Amino acid sequence: MAYELYYWDGIQGRGEFVRLALEEAGADYIDITRQSGRGRGTGAMIDIMESESEPHIPFAPPFLKDGDLIIPHVANILFYLGPKLGLAPEDEGLRHVVNGLQLTVTDFVAEAHDTHHPIDMSLYYEDQKQEAKARSAAFIRDRIPKFLGYFERVLRQNPKGAKHMVGDALTYVDLSLFQVIAGLTYAFPKAMTKRKAEYPALLALHGAVAKRPNIARYLASPRRLAFNEEGIFRHYPELDGAE
Repeated sequence: MAYELYYWDGIQGRGEFVRLALEEAGADYIDITRQSGRGRGTGAMIDIMESESEPHIPFAPPFLKDGDLIIPHVANILFYLGPKLGLAPEDEGLRHVVNGLQLTVTDFVAEAHDTHHPIDMSLYYEDQKQEAKARSAAFIRDRIPKFLGYFERVLRQNPKGAKHMVGDALTYVDLSLFQVIAGLTYAFPKAMTKRKAEYPALLALHGAVAKRPNIARYLASPRRLAFNEEGIFRHYPELDGAE
């Protein structure tokens, strides 16, 4: 049976981290909310989350269905899929290292989102614009170098070589860091251009992932939605380079 991915339609969002793994592996999957018909669309996702009979209801998307099993949260989904898709180390200890890095990506992505919604997710960006400018300035000044500097060090110190984050083969966290670099470059192009010389290994990883055959085909396909101002990574010129 095909994997079923549940996430909001119209944006890459957190679901994109799962899509990249599925696409790289050439896995058979259905992006449920992008489909029409019975058991498809956003309604099908809401039905699961609001079910009164499903024993393992997810709090929010993304979540993955594999048969009767429902798995929520990006890092948790990737921890489950990694061994099945050949995107996790065979060594159990190293699988937890990869999971730890993915959880750190989760923290970073949450902070990136909060640059444009620092007060309340239910408010429009325009209702918290001044606060967003202050939050973005701190994010660019302190948090981007904190996180990317850490990932750069991990990559450079990999005993198997600086082509992958862990071990000597591609894992799902390599794909996730590709998405992080792509998202930050969209949201903060001036700030990222200013800092790109500080992260040569990460930028090389981003370039290498983009050239992988399955990923390159995905990026060129309509399945890869464009970044926009409804997702996690949003470009507001007034927030870029606010340092």
